[in-house]
Amino acid sequence: MTYVDPTELHLGLDTFGDVTRDASGELLSDAQTIRNVVDQAVLADDVGLAFFGVGEHHRPEFAISSPEIVLAAAAARTTRIHLGTAVTVLSSDDPVRVYERFATLDAVSHGRAEVILGRGSFIESFPLFGYDLRDYEALFEEKLDLFSQLLTEKPVTWQGSMRAPLTAADVFPKTEHGLTAWVGVGGTPESVVRAARYGYGLMLAIIGGPAARFRPFVDLYHRSLDSFGRDRLPIGVHSPGHIAETDQQAWEEAYEGFESMNNTIGRERGWPPYSRMRFQHDVGPEGALYVGSPETVARKIADTVRALRSTRFDMKFSTGTLSHEKMMRSVELYGTRVRPLVHDLLS
Repeated sequence: MTYVDPTELHLGLDTFGDVTRDASGELLSDAQTIRNVVDQAVLADDVGLAFFGVGEHHRPEFAISSPEIVLAAAAARTTRIHLGTAVTVLSSDDPVRVYERFATLDAVSHGRAEVILGRGSFIESFPLFGYDLRDYEALFEEKLDLFSQLLTEKPVTWQGSMRAPLTAADVFPKTEHGLTAWVGVGGTPESVVRAARYGYGLMLAIIGGPAARFRPFVDLYHRSLDSFGRDRLPIGVHSPGHIAETDQQAWEEAYEGFESMNNTIGRERGWPPYSRMRFQHDVGPEGALYVGSPETVARKIADTVRALRSTRFDMKFSTGTLSHEKMMRSVELYGTRVRPLVHDLLS
């Protein structure tokens, strides 16, 4: 068994700002959904969680396309929790502007900003901002290289093929203590090695199958860090979940949202229809959903942390049209009951 020091483990939350329904079943406005996300971040801070992440999307199911603005609103109403993305689609953005926005967030949050960079599993931002999907890999590689240089906060001289060159470009504002940055990885060895090469923390997006199958990526990351002469860097896990008082209640509350979201995306990607049988598999030991009572979810998180030697676990607590009220209760239980249970289990 792998020992994990519970004092080194941080539990966080992620949301994509899924557009939810009110008590009458009507969809909320994007504006109200965004205001609710800020309230969720405030509660996460109140119950002692370590991180609150907001995803970037450009499609009707999700209300948040400018995470940094939402996070800045949350920063004004919180005091301890770290605030970041889940993820920022660097491939279809400009690294200089991403750095400037997060350095600004770092200032207004008193050093609590984090950026998780990714290529994006959704591709709507590419045509929206005029990028060719044939450049999917090259865009991320090149822009990550530039962003890595910007993190030094020194004048940058850089040249690539996807963007105008920079010559001794100084970028502002400067941060007080540097900017925390991760790379989100969905499951390719090349992405793991890239994160190690540039010196980013590794955030594993585990949305299918058992977490233990990602252990080879963890080992590869450590070997790669060693080969590049880098010190050990943090490893995190992002997975979907929902918490209620009992397993049955959590399953009943969560299923409709998971079914709706899987079927919506599945129609675009050729997936089979989602089913109760699939859901029950996914919430079990061999699945990637952390749905259940506080005790059930805590045990599954502890098992994942041991298997992957991770120092952070971020639960994506919003899926589909699950109501704001149920999400708030899930956040409360995650902070007040799951968090201490996980630490006890790891002790």
